[in-house]
Amino acid sequence: MKSTGLNIVADENIPALERLFGHLGEIRKLPGRTIQNSDLQHADLLLVRSVTRVDQTLLEDTPVRFVGTATIGTDHIDTDWLKRNNIGFSSAPGCNADAVAEYVISNLLLVAGENDFRLTDKVVGIVGVGNVGRRLQQRLAKLGVKLLLNDPPRADAGEKGFVALSQLLQQADIICLHTPLTKSGSHPSFHLLNEDNLDLIKPGAILLNAGRGPVIDNKALLDWHCKRNDVTLLLDVWEAEPVVDAHLAQRVRIGTPHIAGYSLDGKIRGTWMLYRAFCLQQNIVPQIELSDCLAEAGPEPEVQLQGGETLTDIVHAIYQPEADFKHFMDSLVDAESQPLAFDLLRKNYPVRREFVAAKLSGAKPSAELAEQLSAVGFCLD
Repeated sequence: MKSTGLNIVADENIPALERLFGHLGEIRKLPGRTIQNSDLQHADLLLVRSVTRVDQTLLEDTPVRFVGTATIGTDHIDTDWLKRNNIGFSSAPGCNADAVAEYVISNLLLVAGENDFRLTDKVVGIVGVGNVGRRLQQRLAKLGVKLLLNDPPRADAGEKGFVALSQLLQQADIICLHTPLTKSGSHPSFHLLNEDNLDLIKPGAILLNAGRGPVIDNKALLDWHCKRNDVTLLLDVWEAEPVVDAHLAQRVRIGTPHIAGYSLDGKIRGTWMLYRAFCLQQNIVPQIELSDCLAEAGPEPEVQLQGGETLTDIVHAIYQPEADFKHFMDSLVDAESQPLAFDLLRKNYPVRREFVAAKLSGAKPSAELAEQLSAVGFCLD
């Protein structure tokens, strides 16, 4: 395909840019958090991730005619302003949903091992059953885990099987938050968990947030956890990112710098979804398939089975959150440099592949283990 001569500005952390957009024009890569109006004076196309606020201030009096965010969430995009100004837009819903679900499962298996329980003996509550929540629901259900689901918009639409948030908080042993961040509408998620309802959480529970930081009032969470430190906190997102409350971070079992969805597979999938959306808007026939990009992503992880491994062993051979946790905690030492360190951890994040990319070789897993591996997303020959 011949270049259309576009000027493209993109977040430097978006992978496969050259592969997917290089033939369309010239790409200028910038740190996502610092992209400003002056950078876009000659830009036709803007590609971002979640750290760039895209609104009138950023785009006014620029030639940008298409904005893509290689993320599930869109709370950083003023979509109404884009629509009023006839600027095309696409997000990448579901692009990293599998990665987030796998991050959650890896963390839960870690805590289960440390506290000597089985996930199948616990009730997991999922708050927000959209792209990520559904994937987590499906995988945990296949494992035989008992679930409580809370999703008011879906319940309002007449779907069955959902419970009130208060019931979920009181009954779930493990609470996983996967809502988008909204501040308006019938069911705003901003400070969904706050000083008024945190006390409903049952003693000894596990609270995991891999959605958006402000879904939990972080100040209220810190104050509450100082009194209720029997609850295990697993936090990937923080209310004032890239600033992290070090006092809250010191109370978590696992803390990470908003990388739950940072699988290479998921990030490439997000870029490819934007490529497809832009091509469709411009009446260009897409020539590049997702499989082409993933095939160029690098070596697939291989796990050599010796016999006797557990599901936890194999999951953690692909992703074990302890290294991310250590690097994250190390980044909190200097308060002045902490926000920059947060972004550097994301920028320099090591390659992490999804379970489906893993090759299992060696000893054949038992029927029970094979069923568990298939349930959480591994591909068995």
